[in-house]
Amino acid sequence: MDPLIIKKLIDSPEYYNYLKENSEWVKVLKKYPEKYNDFVKYVKKKYHLRAQDKVNNTLSNMQVLSDVLSSIK
Repeated sequence: MDPLIIKKLIDSPEYYNYLKENSEWVKVLKKYPEKYNDFVKYVKKKYHLRAQDKVNNTLSNMQVLSDVLSSIK
């Protein structure tokens, strides 16, 4: 595997942990290092790390807080 990709994987615990659980990506990244960006997108989607997921989570938390405050009144 490309040493630069190995460094990136070690520096990102989410990516490294995902690789430990799903070894099929190790094979893909060894054979096709250019697929690293696809791997990152897949892991971000899987672990809900995208900006869209963070916004949805924040909106959900605000809704829960609003519901709690309205039930207190």
